[in-house]
Amino acid sequence: MEKFTTLTGVAAPLPMINVDTDMIIPKQFLKTIRRTGLGKHLFFEMRYDEAGEERPDFVLNKPAYRHARILVTGENFGCGSSREHAPWALLDFGIRCVIAPSFADIFYNNCFKNGILPIVLPQEDVDKLMDDAERGANATVTIDLEAQEIRGPDGGVIRFDIDPFRKHCLLEGLDDIGLTLEKQDRIEAYERKAAAARPWL
Repeated sequence: MEKFTTLTGVAAPLPMINVDTDMIIPKQFLKTIRRTGLGKHLFFEMRYDEAGEERPDFVLNKPAYRHARILVTGENFGCGSSREHAPWALLDFGIRCVIAPSFADIFYNNCFKNGILPIVLPQEDVDKLMDDAERGANATVTIDLEAQEIRGPDGGVIRFDIDPFRKHCLLEGLDDIGLTLEKQDRIEAYERKAAAARPWL
């Protein structure tokens, strides 16, 4: 998993509440177990019309936001079914950080496991960042995970809280497999001891 230390990029505003995982990545795209290739289907029904043409008024189709790295959105983001394809699609598009007043629990946990930083902020701070994000290509925001700070285009700073263990995992790029491999020496020592004690296995 790619480390998350400091991220600087354009923030895209999505002022919607209760964005569920089927809106993030519709069910017809869940047939794959690959983490790549889903970005083009992100927010599919909002991004494209019935003919498959881009809707020019959707935020990620606007030139200023086509390469957004940060998404600023409303409360209860990621609700609905517990599909890990939702963070996969965001990550494949290029989104590494989602900022909202609240998240659905399963989606929130899945973000950390896939290298995405979900930041929970009070509504007034989200409103400020949403206003910053409306600036288009000038909506450059920096997320400093080590310092737990968000720096806006005007130099304003918003601090955020994060669980220390999850922060460590993101900074070091550790998913569940990476965490297990940190204990590889102990695992191998146990296997050697177990093999000596039970050679018939």
